[in-house]
Amino acid sequence: MIFNAIQFAADAHAGQYRKGTNIPYISHPVNVMKTLCQQGCDEETIAAGILHDVVEDTPVTLEMVEQHFGKRVARLVAGASEQDKITDKHLPEPDWKVRKQRTLHHLEQESDLSVLMISCADKLDNARAILHDYREKGEELWSRFKAGKDEQKWYYSSLAGVLVKRGNEHGNPLLKMALELETTVNQIFLS
Repeated sequence: MIFNAIQFAADAHAGQYRKGTNIPYISHPVNVMKTLCQQGCDEETIAAGILHDVVEDTPVTLEMVEQHFGKRVARLVAGASEQDKITDKHLPEPDWKVRKQRTLHHLEQESDLSVLMISCADKLDNARAILHDYREKGEELWSRFKAGKDEQKWYYSSLAGVLVKRGNEHGNPLLKMALELETTVNQIFLS
């Protein structure tokens, strides 16, 4: 299932790159997969981690994910996705901050442990990439995002807080990842 998910995601994300870089986008889901494997997650959670952006960022639908990988993987992908981006792709997206507030609420109130693991691995890889690029590019980095540095600081600090809180509820390995996310976020914004 994991290797099928890698191929499926590679095909879906073909031609996409990480924001402002020449790095093929597939590197991000593969990094999420690596983190989930290292934390001992089950095969369906790992597959959903690989597929976590296919419904948000490509023409792939949740129905297609379910057809190829089953109901649980589709449910996990949906749980780790921004709902506004997967329910009706033809409607305009709500405001960036509204979407992020909904994500925070979902993680804090509704997400199960597998969704929290996927989301934390996703945000941790994003934060690592931001930290790397910030050290290379400095303040100009923020121009590649829809929201600027202050908004990104609010979002990532809030994410770290919610995920550490949920990590305290569930213990390791979620807590370990959430604390690493918090440390990485602090390195980005408090340096």
